[in-house]
Amino acid sequence: MKRTTLQNKLLKTITLFVLILILGTNLIIGLHYWRERMDDYSSVAFSYARAMAKYIDGDKISEYLQSGETDDYYDNVLKLLTSFAEETDIKYFYVMIPRENDIFYIWDAIVDDEPWPLGYTEPYSAGEKKIRDLFLRGETEDSLVLEYENYGFLASAHVLISNSQSVPVALACVDLSITDLIQETLDFMMKNSSFAILIGFVVAVMLLFYVKRNVVKPLDTLNLAAKNMVERLDGQGSTWIDVRTDNEIQDLAYSFMQMNQELKNYIHKLHSVTAEQQRISAELDVATHIQSSMLPCTFPPFPNRKEIDIYATMTPAKEVGGDFYDFFLVDERHLAIVMADVSGKGVPAALFMVIGKTLIKDHTTPGCDLGEVFTEVNSLLCGANSEDMFITAFEGILDLVSGELRFVNAGHEPPFLARGGKPFARQPVKAAMVLAGMEGIRYTAGSLQMEPGDKLFQYTDGVTEATSAELELYGMARLEEVLAGATDKSPQDILTTVKKDIDRFVGDAPQFDDITMLCLESKANMRQQIEAFYLEESGE
Repeated sequence: MKRTTLQNKLLKTITLFVLILILGTNLIIGLHYWRERMDDYSSVAFSYARAMAKYIDGDKISEYLQSGETDDYYDNVLKLLTSFAEETDIKYFYVMIPRENDIFYIWDAIVDDEPWPLGYTEPYSAGEKKIRDLFLRGETEDSLVLEYENYGFLASAHVLISNSQSVPVALACVDLSITDLIQETLDFMMKNSSFAILIGFVVAVMLLFYVKRNVVKPLDTLNLAAKNMVERLDGQGSTWIDVRTDNEIQDLAYSFMQMNQELKNYIHKLHSVTAEQQRISAELDVATHIQSSMLPCTFPPFPNRKEIDIYATMTPAKEVGGDFYDFFLVDERHLAIVMADVSGKGVPAALFMVIGKTLIKDHTTPGCDLGEVFTEVNSLLCGANSEDMFITAFEGILDLVSGELRFVNAGHEPPFLARGGKPFARQPVKAAMVLAGMEGIRYTAGSLQMEPGDKLFQYTDGVTEATSAELELYGMARLEEVLAGATDKSPQDILTTVKKDIDRFVGDAPQFDDITMLCLESKANMRQQIEAFYLEESGE
């Protein structure tokens, strides 16, 4: 699209404004001139009409109506009216009698044509009927009657002529040409317009010069400074804009220079902050990889152990999270699983997670009592917890021969267990005090039995507390419903199904907490594996 400069817009605007001002002013002056001329016309017309009414003898008019003959008096009056017409710009002087159906003329004075004789009649025009009605009532108006009929656009003044008994017998009439007045008014307006256009042109040029000097030129200077500002942002010193208008544009130039300097300072700080953020981001990336590498992420983790199938995932809310899971063989017969959640988010929680995970794994030894493990870990964490953080944790050790699962729960969510192909059910596992919450706490272990085909599902509260855009929690009921429909699936498919349902529920809402899940399936026990091995060797 072709651009229009501000100067051209101002020129068009000023021109249009001046034209509207000229036309409006000329129209007002023309109307005022018209009213004054009409007042003058009315005064002159009624002056002549009253003079005629005073001079003419009404009794003679009655005689002319009866006899139909003229005399010397009639001729003298006609000469007088004709002299009026010759000496003035008034178009018609005449005396007439408005009758019921027509107009009866007594005298008619006209310069350029033959006058109508005594007794000449003609039908009424629309405007003349009003005159007839007033005459029959013995009245006249003090204002001109405007009409446009056979004789052009006229303004008529009518004055009653009475006889010696004061009875109205006729009307003294004077007709003025409004067409001439219109032309006179138009000529006056044209002369006035020419003068107004000249004045308007001078005013427009002066105004345009003023605007160009005090508005357009300073704005051009600001525009040029804005174009050059990007090239000078990395330079030193301030940018000077030479605008001296002593008005708001000069204030704008000063504000622009101040903004330019503040923008330079901001960019300088932004470079420093960006560099620092890039460094932190790089370190967080390293921390993310370190944390990921600390969690078991190779599946299947024990490809030679057919007794179990296990799968786990952790989706942090930030670059690094406070949730963690772990699973490892304590010895050839025992498998340990850990699910924990550190209070807080981000780097502090991740660091505390590393400490907690390391302590739990280091203290989980063959033949250990899980209650004693958590008691010792709690004591160590309380001694190194200057930030008052804590960990909810669940650890279980599955005996791969007997199927017994010994466990200890430090304030964590109870697990779900699916037995013999039946739907998952939440286990009534009592939760003790969280780790690092209080010194001197002693933990006790519990146990439950798992048979081949049973599945254990453990998770952190980031699952049930996942929040939708409407601030609704995912909740325990939804989790139970999804697990019930996925009982017959593998551990990996179960976790995938739950995560997809959470994502569908949350939608575009941001993730507020880490989401961590683990599923363990007991496929067979070692006793069954050993018996199958010996049967195969014996050939039975």
